[in-house]
Amino acid sequence: MLRGHLARVNPQARPNSDRQALVVVHGPDSYVSPSYYPSKAEHGKVVPTWNYLTVHLYGDYQVHDDPEWVEQNVRGLTDKHEHRREHPWSVDDAPNDYIDAMLRAIVGVEIVVSRIEAKSKMSQNRPPQDVEGVIAGLSAIGDHQGAAAVRHARELGNSASARQP
Repeated sequence: MLRGHLARVNPQARPNSDRQALVVVHGPDSYVSPSYYPSKAEHGKVVPTWNYLTVHLYGDYQVHDDPEWVEQNVRGLTDKHEHRREHPWSVDDAPNDYIDAMLRAIVGVEIVVSRIEAKSKMSQNRPPQDVEGVIAGLSAIGDHQGAAAVRHARELGNSASARQP
């Protein structure tokens, strides 16, 4: 289940029935230079590529225009994202008339996810020394998110192969 809100003026915020939704979630993505691969020096049979992670979520889409539902949803989302902060913000920190105006400007949305499609390309098709080269190359240009994603994929791959009989 995904819950959120949209501006009331957004065309996707219109009341509906029997609507399907597609939510596309992008993860880290990085250009991968052939110069990152040690195998380039060995045989030169390398080309540029792109590492990425994406998830497509499909499901029934419902608009909620009930003020109590919308407020409860906003409070829940706020609490979820603020709770780790040293001084979490609360909806109650803002003036009531301001919050009321903000809530009137939005509608709640809910998607009951029925299908998930995910695709990840994180250099898993490369030999281990090239994977290490990608991690080092991305780190060197400051793409720490991309390097961490490749490192994590490598660790997951090592765990998966260690579990195989």
